[in-house]
Amino acid sequence: MRTLLLHIVLCLFLAISCKENKQPEEPIAKDIEIVTTQGSIILRLYDETSLHRDNFIKLVNDDFYDSILFHRVIENFVIQAGDPESKNAAANDSLGEVDLPYTVPAEFHPDIFHKRGALGMARNNSPSRASSSTQFYIVQGQVYNDSLLKIAEDRINSRLAFNQVVNNPANKELSDTWAGLEADKTSPEQLAKVIVKLDSLALITKDSMKRYSIPEDQWDMYTTEGGAAHLDQSYSVFGEVVSGMEVVDHIAAVETNPKDRPLDDVRIKEVRFIDRKEYTAADE
Repeated sequence: MRTLLLHIVLCLFLAISCKENKQPEEPIAKDIEIVTTQGSIILRLYDETSLHRDNFIKLVNDDFYDSILFHRVIENFVIQAGDPESKNAAANDSLGEVDLPYTVPAEFHPDIFHKRGALGMARNNSPSRASSSTQFYIVQGQVYNDSLLKIAEDRINSRLAFNQVVNNPANKELSDTWAGLEADKTSPEQLAKVIVKLDSLALITKDSMKRYSIPEDQWDMYTTEGGAAHLDQSYSVFGEVVSGMEVVDHIAAVETNPKDRPLDDVRIKEVRFIDRKEYTAADE
């Protein structure tokens, strides 16, 4: 009898252990729907930029974006949202300076770029190129010709050179002064003088550094579908629009004030996860 009892207890223990050690099922892949007052935009996040992906997923889970405005709209460029102060902003309030008190480390991938419909994260002028915690943008963009794209490529290299200068330990004192003045905003004349010095060093660096070239396939995309090429290598892209670009176009075309804020609020009503599917042109 005692042997039988021990056998039963052992079986129960093994059954419980197996249940506890059972591997979880693979999570169902999800897309993200931004429901706005102008319609819905469906986003797909990239696994290659996992820090930004996971940060955005957390914010969606926390309902952070519900009721937030698209506070910055520039036709043929981007629509931008994510300032928590915009939820209850008055019509004349200046927006775009507030987010949560952390940043997301920059993430760049050779196959991810600012094509039409790209989802990226805003940032300040930090030498690290770290992203805002909450403010994101969607690229409407423009179609480039070869001449304009060469100008954009040159702007990319100018920014890369400037970034090398401010991150060079030999320029630490000058870079720290620049960073302090950028944060303070009370001495624009002094800031301008420091930037001139940094720009001069950047010109020298640009001539000596290995030049960045827009890859051929991306060049083709920019000259056919469009985008915002000059943002490459400076701002992190972590997803794209898979349905609803007509809504992005509609938002981008609204009338704005001199600070690029829509005169009539464009509000995010809800951001939610939806089952992933394949989209076609007919879904637009």
